[in-house]
Amino acid sequence: MDKDLNTLRRQLVQLQELHASGVLPTTAFEESKAALERQVLERVMAGDSEPDPAEVGTSTPPAARPVPAPVPSSRRLLLGLGVGVLALAAAGYAVMGSPDSWNVGPGAGASLSASDGGAAPGTAAPHATSQEQIAAMVGKLATRMETNPQDAEGWAMLGRSYTVLGRHAEALVAYKKAVDLRQDDGQLLADYADSLAMNNGRQLAGEPMKWVEAALKADPRNLKALSLAGTHAFDQKDFAAAVKYWEQVQQFAPADSSYVQQVQGGLDEARQLGGLPPAAVAAKPATGAPAPGAQALAGAAVSGTVTLSPAMAAKPRPDDTVFIYARAAEGGMRMPLAIQRRQVKDLPITFTLDDSSAMSPATRISGVSSVVVSARVSRSGQATPQPGDVAGQSGTVAVGASGVQVELREEVR
Repeated sequence: MDKDLNTLRRQLVQLQELHASGVLPTTAFEESKAALERQVLERVMAGDSEPDPAEVGTSTPPAARPVPAPVPSSRRLLLGLGVGVLALAAAGYAVMGSPDSWNVGPGAGASLSASDGGAAPGTAAPHATSQEQIAAMVGKLATRMETNPQDAEGWAMLGRSYTVLGRHAEALVAYKKAVDLRQDDGQLLADYADSLAMNNGRQLAGEPMKWVEAALKADPRNLKALSLAGTHAFDQKDFAAAVKYWEQVQQFAPADSSYVQQVQGGLDEARQLGGLPPAAVAAKPATGAPAPGAQALAGAAVSGTVTLSPAMAAKPRPDDTVFIYARAAEGGMRMPLAIQRRQVKDLPITFTLDDSSAMSPATRISGVSSVVVSARVSRSGQATPQPGDVAGQSGTVAVGASGVQVELREEVR
C-alpha cells in the first residue's frame, strides 16, 4: 500500500502545483483532489484486516446464526462505510504530509525527496503519521478555521480529521458548517450523513438518510451515498432496494476497485436473503465484434509530434524538461486532461495522449470531443511557467486526431 500512497502523493503534488500556478481553477482542483482521496480510501480499505467481531456483531458463520441477523459480508460493508472517513482522513494526512518535504526536480517527474518514500526497507516512513501528530495538525486546522469560517473545504477536512481522532460530536459540528456553505456537493453531503449516523449509534434511519438522499440528488453516482443507501435498505430488510443501490456502486466504481469487491459480498447476501435471482452474466460479444464503447475508448487519444523552432534551438539545454499536455478546447477547464513529461534531448518527440496519461481519474481525454495540445520546455522542471521557458500549441483538434504538429517557438516572458 505504501507504493500506492507514494504514487498518489506524486499526483497530489502535480495538482497542487497546477493550482498554485493558476493553471487549475479551485473548483477543478477540489474535484480532482476528492477523486484522489477516493483512491486513497480504496487503497487503505484494501489493506485493512478483518473487522473486530465486537464491532460487527458476531463472527459465527452464517449457517449457525438465525436469519435475520446480519452475516459478516454486509456488516463488514457497513463497518467499512462507517469508518471510511477515518481511513480517508488518516490516509489523506499520510498522502499530504508536509509540503516542505516534497521535491519536484528536473527529470524526476513530480517525485518525492529522498527522505520521502525512498526510505530503505524496514525504516519508518516519514509520513507514517501518529495520533499525536494528527491531533497537532487538527489543532492548527481548527485555529485556521476560526479566522477563515467561509472555507467549506477546510470545515470538511476538519470534520474528517475529528473523525480520525474519534471526536465524532466535534466532527458533526464541522461537517454542519461545511454543509451550510456548500449544499450541492454530493460527497460532502454523504460525509455529513455518515457523521450523523456515527453520532446516532451507527444508525442510518431518520435524519442521516435524509442527507443520503440529498447527496444522491446532488450526485446520483456518488459511491458513498449509494453504499449507505444500500446498507440502510439492507438493515430495513428491503433486499431488492439494497441490490439496486449496490449494483449501481459496481456500475460506477472502477472495475478493479476494492469497493466493488466489498459490495459484492453484500450483494450476494441481499440476493440470497431476498430470494432474488443471481446477477445476470453479461453476454460476451461475438468473435471479432468489439464490446460496446470499446471502439470509442480506443479512439480517445491524440497523437502527433513536438518540434523545436530553429530560432529557439540555442535556448534549451538537453536535460531541460518538456511538458506535453492536452486541455479541453471548450468549457473553460484549464486542467490538463492528459500529460507527458520528456526531455529536450528527445526532440523531435512523437507523443500519444490518452486516458493512461490522465492527471486525475475525474478528468480524462475520453470525456471531451476536442482539445488543444500544448508543449513547454521548462528549465526548472516545474509545472509552473517561468520566464525563459519555450512554449507552443496546436489549434483545436478532435479527440482521435493523429499527426498533430506542435512547434516550440515562443519564449515565456
